[in-house]
Amino acid sequence: MLRDTLAKLSELHGVSGLEDEVREFIIKEIKPYCDELTVNTTGSVIAFKKGRNTPENKLMLCAHMDEVGLIVTDVSENGLLKFATVGGIDARVLCGTPVLVGEEKLPGVIGAKPIHLLEGDERSKAPEVKDMYIDIGALSKEEALQSVFPGDYAVFDTNFGEFGDGLLKGKALDDRAGCAVLMEIIRRDLECDMYFVFSTMEEVGLRGAKCAAFSLAPDMAIVVESTTAADIPGVDECSKVCKVGEGAVISFMDRTTIYDRGLFKMVQRIANERGIRWQFKKGVTGGNDSGTIHNSRGGVRTAAISLPCRYLHSPCGVIAENDLNAVCELVHALAEKAAMNK
Repeated sequence: MLRDTLAKLSELHGVSGLEDEVREFIIKEIKPYCDELTVNTTGSVIAFKKGRNTPENKLMLCAHMDEVGLIVTDVSENGLLKFATVGGIDARVLCGTPVLVGEEKLPGVIGAKPIHLLEGDERSKAPEVKDMYIDIGALSKEEALQSVFPGDYAVFDTNFGEFGDGLLKGKALDDRAGCAVLMEIIRRDLECDMYFVFSTMEEVGLRGAKCAAFSLAPDMAIVVESTTAADIPGVDECSKVCKVGEGAVISFMDRTTIYDRGLFKMVQRIANERGIRWQFKKGVTGGNDSGTIHNSRGGVRTAAISLPCRYLHSPCGVIAENDLNAVCELVHALAEKAAMNK
């Protein structure tokens, strides 16, 4: 069920600020299991499910719905689309990438100046986004403007699938994997009451989670994310951060959060007691919705449990299914323990 849910989520389109398609799917799937369900003004889904007990601590579990993508900024006279990135995308991964553009999901391809026309230092430099365009097959500006306008979004056109030994590939695994985990936990019988937030606009400044945390005013929060795995050739051992296939990732600090020490120790203890495979995030890099949740109102005790993912923020990420399952079990176990204990 977890993998099937992720497969469907991965192929939905929801660049930051236009998460409608993802939100509608999540609401349809979880509504039968929730006691309360609302959508706030920033578009985040806030779901409440009663458990068998009233917890000591009001707990918020959070995963973000949005994905990185592109937004059309202009249409050239020859019908090619200029664009900007939405969220952090390495320009090196873009050339030749198939995309879907606008509400009609028009197929397009990202292009740049051909290599045989490059001169001097141009050949040794990666092209910049400002020098790229999206080709939708239009022959003129007038033809392109019949279907696409500035402000339209473009998403990577990537199919979800299995490959290798227990690996899964797809787009938007950051953070549709976290959304899939929360949806799986909602379907289960819970030991205690919990709030679930599917946030918007994480990739452009943690905006949805900030509003959700302020309105919910939780005592504790668990953020479920995907994080960069650099376990590839050419990266020294100390810089790999985490590895695909070695379990759930537990963070002690990143660029936006120093995580609650009590929860940090608790999640390790739970993982060891239950035989759930885990690893440290060995680096103070990146950030997630914890960065705006932990300092909401008077402060929120916060933990982050992440899924190791290769090629994050690219047209196609890679994860291990066993890691996904480990994250799900560890998040559920920590949620119940943390909520019921001071």
